Amino acid sequence: MIRELKIGDRLVGDGHPAYVIAEIGVNHNGIFEMAIELIDASLGTGADAVKFQKRSLKHIYPAKFLENANAGEKNLNYLLPILQKVELSDDQYHKLVAYCRDKGITFLCSAFDPESADLIETLGVPAYKVASADLINLPLIEHLAAKRKPLIVSTGMSRMEEVNQTVSFLKKRNVEFALLHCNSAYPASFEDINLRFMEQLREFDVPVGYSGHERGIAISTVAAALGACIIERHITLDRTMDGPDHASSLEPQGFGKLVRDIRHVESALGTGEEKFMSRGEILNREVLAKSLVAARDIKSGETLTEDMIAVKGPGQGLSPQRKNDLLGRAAVRDLEVDEMFLDIDLGEQVTLDVGSTLPMEWGFVVRYNDYESMLTYAPKILEFHFTDKDLDEKYTGGKHEIGLVVHAPEFWGNHLVDLCVFDEQHRQASVDLLQRSIDVTRSLAESFVGTPKVVVHPGAASLDHHIENPKRLYDNLDKSLHDIDATGVELLVENLPSHPWYFGGQWLTNAMMDAYEVRDFLEPRGLKMCYDTSHHKLYCNWAHKDFYEQVAVLLPYISHLHLSDAAGLDGEGMQINEGTIDWVHFFKVMQNYHGTMVPEIWRGHQRSGEGFVIALNRLSEAYFKAQAEIQARATD
Repeated sequence: MIRELKIGDRLVGDGHPAYVIAEIGVNHNGIFEMAIELIDASLGTGADAVKFQKRSLKHIYPAKFLENANAGEKNLNYLLPILQKVELSDDQYHKLVAYCRDKGITFLCSAFDPESADLIETLGVPAYKVASADLINLPLIEHLAAKRKPLIVSTGMSRMEEVNQTVSFLKKRNVEFALLHCNSAYPASFEDINLRFMEQLREFDVPVGYSGHERGIAISTVAAALGACIIERHITLDRTMDGPDHASSLEPQGFGKLVRDIRHVESALGTGEEKFMSRGEILNREVLAKSLVAARDIKSGETLTEDMIAVKGPGQGLSPQRKNDLLGRAAVRDLEVDEMFLDIDLGEQVTLDVGSTLPMEWGFVVRYNDYESMLTYAPKILEFHFTDKDLDEKYTGGKHEIGLVVHAPEFWGNHLVDLCVFDEQHRQASVDLLQRSIDVTRSLAESFVGTPKVVVHPGAASLDHHIENPKRLYDNLDKSLHDIDATGVELLVENLPSHPWYFGGQWLTNAMMDAYEVRDFLEPRGLKMCYDTSHHKLYCNWAHKDFYEQVAVLLPYISHLHLSDAAGLDGEGMQINEGTIDWVHFFKVMQNYHGTMVPEIWRGHQRSGEGFVIALNRLSEAYFKAQAEIQARATD
């Protein structure tokens, strides 16, 4: 059962990022300016929402207590005068909502009585918070339920039978709601928190979160790791201030660290559905892993024995786990000492039925030094991936009746090609390198047919932090493309992954990822794109977007495809069917595309393009399966 609800424009629940609420509560101490300061502080932490509290004390407490709090118990004598002092005016609440709207953060509020709930309704809140003390207050909850907005219900200071009764009450009224596990001591002792109780709350099949009053950030971070889809913590400017909540609150720096750690945990948790290697692991595996190699020179026809096989690096040949598969077999070729055993030595040879491939102008990624070996597969196109050094080399091959695609260099030396960068010298150097790539492409095109395509990475990358203003990046990209003379070629901007693996650093991309942003840049300029499935799937994993819906948005703008699988946040360029893309679903969305395409599998060129051929076979199988399902649906 899907456990989710919508708060504003955010889906909250299983499979979505934790919704982090900065509970300002009464920590403004009744001072409007401090409330504004706390909103600003919350914005700086990355919280999704701020939450206040609204009470009409005359409707909550008898007049005798309001007139003389000492007439009640000691704890009432402490708390009630504070609540009387810190209540903001109705007009100030309206101003706070307007301020939050201008700043782009969601305003939420706990309603402690029906009159306060009616005021909060006039503020346009997207959801209501029910405090722990009011979980048993069914008249108030019924009043809130009638407003037909989601409820966030805390379960602190309640018995399980009370939780059961309120949940039943809400479900009978078809109310959307979430439950927050909570210990309502201020601060709560670690041994009393019982985070695993969230599992019992999940049995109600509603979103479950955690409202924390403990010291520090560790427990709330662990709650997110255990699946809490809402995290609520109090925020204060100073924990030493007088007041009921300051001591159990987080100061802005701590709250920011909490949000940061929650996002890191969410990224690290993944889906749990697959084991995959990241790009960095693949690079390290090639260097550090081992392969089966010939221990001496071996002649074709010799029977392979234990003493003829050794294990050495790098990890580019047959896995040592397959040693027993080799023993007793006749060598199918001559091998020199230390030469790697390959799949072919086990009789496993990859072939391509050219007549049964998917109906696209497919081809392979090549360099000057290996393109001729790929011609045996009769590709329709070749895509030359240039380094900056390749631009100084001369093409010495012959003429070919196939199309040409050139992928411009992504870096020179230790500098990334970045057409969006704010540094003007760097931007101009990137433009110059791209212009050289186009000039070389025009010359190379004389040996191929048709208009050549030039693929370029736009850049927009930064190290360790996001650039806040993507509009400037797009403006610079527009300027860079205008600076380039693309006469005689079709210039294609490539979409980018969220966490590219550049020089081994923790890079972040800031533009040309989301389908709608890409569309809005390309369409008014009449541009087309090179669409990379791996890059886009990684972005969608990171941003929690629907990959296939985004593909449909981009389809009209795609002129060339880079097809490879992906998993996680940086599992890039994976072999088809070894990541998380549903290729049958993908080809259903792309059913009307018949343009150019290359399988861009990481290290696919090795062993005479074996990885590319495997990918093309699997892509063709998925394509024809998709077509069959489309036709079957049409005849139903």
